[in-house]
Amino acid sequence: MNNFFHTETFDLIIFGGTGDLAVRKLLPALYHLDGNGRIDRKSRIIALSQRELSQDEYLAFVLDGLKQHLPRHRFDKEQWHCFSEKLHFRYLDAATERGWDCLKTLAGEHPCRIRVFYLAVAPDLYGTICSGLSRTGVINGRSRIALEKPVGSGLASAQLLNNQVGNVFLEERIFRIDHYLGKETVQNLLALRFANSLFEPLWRGHYIDHVQITVAEDIGIGTRGRFYDTTGALRDMVQNHLLQLLCLVAMETPVSLHQDEIRNEKLKVLAALKPIAGNTAKSSTVTGQYLSGAVAGKVVPSYQEDLDATAKSRTETFVALKVELDNWRWAGVPFYLRTGKRMSEKRSEIVVQFAPVPHLIFPSDEYPAPNYLVIRLEPDEGVKLVLMTKQPGSDGFHLHPLPLNLSFTRTDYPDAYERLLMDIIQGNPALFMRRDEVEMAWSWIDNIIDGWSRAKMKPEKYNAGTWGPAGSDVLIGRDQRAWYH
Repeated sequence: MNNFFHTETFDLIIFGGTGDLAVRKLLPALYHLDGNGRIDRKSRIIALSQRELSQDEYLAFVLDGLKQHLPRHRFDKEQWHCFSEKLHFRYLDAATERGWDCLKTLAGEHPCRIRVFYLAVAPDLYGTICSGLSRTGVINGRSRIALEKPVGSGLASAQLLNNQVGNVFLEERIFRIDHYLGKETVQNLLALRFANSLFEPLWRGHYIDHVQITVAEDIGIGTRGRFYDTTGALRDMVQNHLLQLLCLVAMETPVSLHQDEIRNEKLKVLAALKPIAGNTAKSSTVTGQYLSGAVAGKVVPSYQEDLDATAKSRTETFVALKVELDNWRWAGVPFYLRTGKRMSEKRSEIVVQFAPVPHLIFPSDEYPAPNYLVIRLEPDEGVKLVLMTKQPGSDGFHLHPLPLNLSFTRTDYPDAYERLLMDIIQGNPALFMRRDEVEMAWSWIDNIIDGWSRAKMKPEKYNAGTWGPAGSDVLIGRDQRAWYH
């Protein structure tokens, strides 16, 4: 059933059209959008790659990828036929002059269309590609560019990349993607906070004990070893995903849903982050690196074995932080952030634990558990509010926690990339990171990296299939708290 409105004709040009991101995320998302009637028959998806493939070879490559990454019930031969007619493959070597003329010819066929350039390539090619686009004259007044995270590896490199792209595209036409912001539950976090009067009076330090944000992966580094070993969990996940989630939890109510109103409020949260630097980096952060272990009943190798390198790596595959904000709403409320690879299970969630009741009137050997709100991003998207209730049928007042569940696990919700791709095409940047957001986040992260370097911190080892190193439990345990599992 088509629940979506029709969009205008466009050209989507994917640099890195045979890469992992295109095969796993972009092309399946576009296939879904086409099946839902969001892509009109005249729109084109132009894939560019250094691989020398014919049109037929590329279509066979995409078909194989869709069958691999789509649930069986979502693939349909008739739909594939319609989708394949929109796909066009061209060879282009972004670092040289080869292939640019072909792109210019294709673009010249429809000079006034919406034109989206999606850079599904390494960030060090962003500047080169933008120069090539400018030089060949394929940028029109309706062009946009999409950049995958991370934009840079620190403040200096982020500024350099932003300058290179900004020299060619206006800021309002630059879409820096964090796919977490396209998830249904993240969207509902805004609705939960700002469309319900129930939570707003309680959404502050006096009523909230602490907040936990977890993004756990059960996978290892896969084929990303070379990239990951120069990046690590802090740069790869905290600088974007976790800080963006923190911003949405902690931000003040925006004046409206206008793109810059939301991003202005997120920027204020980043500005309020207490620096973690020097000795604070050692006391407020924990790093780890996975050893071999068992995940989902299967023995998996260590990070060092996955890396397949002779030299011992000190790159962190896990990081936990205690973060505080210097503002009125959140003064004194700690935010505990953690992310890691090869953990016990794949799970992304936000846990808001409310303060305990000030006085207990019920006879009980144990103090009642505090109320908490769990916002699950994956795998089972939904919201759970845990309340204390009387144990049914018990003599006297025996209390027990009871969850109220709101599930978003319907299969027909748009995927994060589906939503973000449509927002790019429609020119709505509200769910994308602005330049000042990216650079302020990197400035805060750089302090931590510098603190680690000065303290000569080494990652603590943890077994794959666990919830990270013991130091993570110590970090939160110092405050008489524990991670939610």
